[in-house]
Amino acid sequence: MPATLNPYLSFKDNARDAMTFYQSVLGGELSISTFDDLHAATDPSEGPLVMHSQLTTPSGFTLMASDTPSRMEYHPGNNFSVSLSGGPETEDELRGYWDRLTEGATVAMPLEKAVWGDTFGMLTDRFGIAWLVNIAGQAGQGEGS
Repeated sequence: MPATLNPYLSFKDNARDAMTFYQSVLGGELSISTFDDLHAATDPSEGPLVMHSQLTTPSGFTLMASDTPSRMEYHPGNNFSVSLSGGPETEDELRGYWDRLTEGATVAMPLEKAVWGDTFGMLTDRFGIAWLVNIAGQAGQGEGS
């Protein structure tokens, strides 16, 4: 799978509704994983919330989204990121982007193995733009993006 760039939206407890709506507008396949599905809930109330969702449309659009857990800040209007993702064959390319983006950035989560099996990192670049980098594990190991 080649590396891709797409928007990643953050919601407060309504990501499932939003993504289902976007699917009704754009068509396509929607996958949704909750914090419970990925064994990542740190508070029982966040278990049913969306940890990751992805809509892939017939036109080739990709839209990703998640709910923001209560331990993280949520600011409507600033609730999006740019996502760079790909498979193992693009690992060097994606790590290169990560390394260059970290210059002057604030790293919220280092690029390392995540609970869902992929390599994942989050940062805000020196211009204030939030970036997510996800390198999918071998086929069948991770969520993949």
